[in-house]
Amino acid sequence: MCVTMSTHERRPTPLWIPPSDPSSSHPAGTPDTGGVVRPETPVSADYLVTQEMSLLAPEWNSSRAGTAPRPATRRSSNNRTIRRGRPTTPVRRSRIAVDRGPYLSRRFRVRISRTLWAAAVPVTVILPLLLSSSAGLTGDFVLEMSLATGLLAASALVIVVVSISRSTSLMKAFGIEKLIISHRWFGLFTMAIVLIHTGLVIADDPAKNIALITWVHAPPRARNATVSTLAIVAICLLAMFRRKLNWPYEVWRWIHIVLAVLALVTAGFHVYLLNHLIRNQVMRAWFILISVVLLATLTRRWVIRPLMRHDRRYVVQEVIPESPVVSTLVLAPRHNWQPGLRFLPGQFAWIRLDSVRKPWEEHPFTIASSADRPREVEFTIRHVGDFTKAVGRLRVGAVVRLDGPYGDFTVDIRQSRPLLLIAGGVGVTPMMSILRTLSHRGDFRQATLIMAARHERDLLFRRELEELSAHLPLRVLEVLSSPPDDWTGLKGRVDASILHVALPGRKERAETDVYICGSPQMVGGVLAGLQRLRVPEPRIHTEQFDMI
Repeated sequence: MCVTMSTHERRPTPLWIPPSDPSSSHPAGTPDTGGVVRPETPVSADYLVTQEMSLLAPEWNSSRAGTAPRPATRRSSNNRTIRRGRPTTPVRRSRIAVDRGPYLSRRFRVRISRTLWAAAVPVTVILPLLLSSSAGLTGDFVLEMSLATGLLAASALVIVVVSISRSTSLMKAFGIEKLIISHRWFGLFTMAIVLIHTGLVIADDPAKNIALITWVHAPPRARNATVSTLAIVAICLLAMFRRKLNWPYEVWRWIHIVLAVLALVTAGFHVYLLNHLIRNQVMRAWFILISVVLLATLTRRWVIRPLMRHDRRYVVQEVIPESPVVSTLVLAPRHNWQPGLRFLPGQFAWIRLDSVRKPWEEHPFTIASSADRPREVEFTIRHVGDFTKAVGRLRVGAVVRLDGPYGDFTVDIRQSRPLLLIAGGVGVTPMMSILRTLSHRGDFRQATLIMAARHERDLLFRRELEELSAHLPLRVLEVLSSPPDDWTGLKGRVDASILHVALPGRKERAETDVYICGSPQMVGGVLAGLQRLRVPEPRIHTEQFDMI
């Protein structure tokens, strides 16, 4: 049933959204009532738009008094309208005119989660240093420093593993971009601390301890330490020179994982065989705690989640070519009992194909469809590699697996403000998810979309954006870096001069939330322009293509 926003007890009048056949104004078996479905007619909630959603934005509707908001249509390569819902879906509460309370509580939960995760980092680093005073290793400065660096390295290893474990709450709190950057820097920090730890151990008694790094004469505890150190150094070097090596992503990824497991296991054996720390009751409890955290994190990531993916299997409904190098993958749950993918607009998911050759290969892609339609999930993908080209060749009925949703690049965990969406090429994907969701919900906050591309053929969803602009308070600015001679739109890169068009005054710059998605070069240029305009940094949210 629909929720009324009126003060009187009455049911809102729902409007019919056209089905996929443009020539038909009502579904099969439904009498033509002039485009309006009567309240007693059993219709899927995915087809319902209440007239009460005009009350969500009176400023926007005041200029269109007496006119019901028009539903947005979706463009495909053959100029037809994509289906708007499933007639078999039971009628449920409309998500368009509901109170905004759930979004406030969601923002509150994200803030609490962010606070707790942020507090866990200094606790993990500092607490073992405070506890080490009870281990009895005092009086020798070099020995104390070697102990401190060893404990720091163990704590940093825990942070490195947890930060990239695909924890839903962690990704929603900080976003994949910040987590990957933290993962990289903590990895480099771990390598530096481990090398310092090794040097301090040797410096404590050079004549005796130099033999610890020679494999033949070294005891088992030292051999494990050597293997762990070499594995950590190899991980960091391979990550730093990944582009120059030009290895396939999946090959590099599995080498990275194997080396990481080797480093963790041998580091654990090193601490166990060293024995002097775990003899102390307090330090033994600490090492048991971090071992349990690591084991639980790895088990959840590599055992529990794969076993629970029986409800993450989706079938390909359609592959829509958007351009010669871009296509949209339309997925639906494989079974009727599957709830679909509940996500927030702008989030992403990992896609894994049911491939015999590469059964474990998976890549992250942003969801392009509306968050209010969880049983029909869409991904708009550019074909730039073997995996993405294989996605474009999928046939209808093929099975894929989804792992998600993840990420904080969404308007649902922040307060309602005017929006400036800046997209480079296929970076328009999360923006389309946001705009489609706003359209489905009847959320009429002011929005400006800047679409940047090299050529005019690279501008995606132009017809649909025209429809959305007629339905929402949306302004679309197209920017081409290599425009044709007859191009009348904006030219060049998205810099401060173009951003000034979207954010002309100090008030707009202070109140608007800016979302940027594109290549690292594009995002860097936009950030520089926003800095020149003095846009507050907390208002800026980014997502880059090349982060994973």
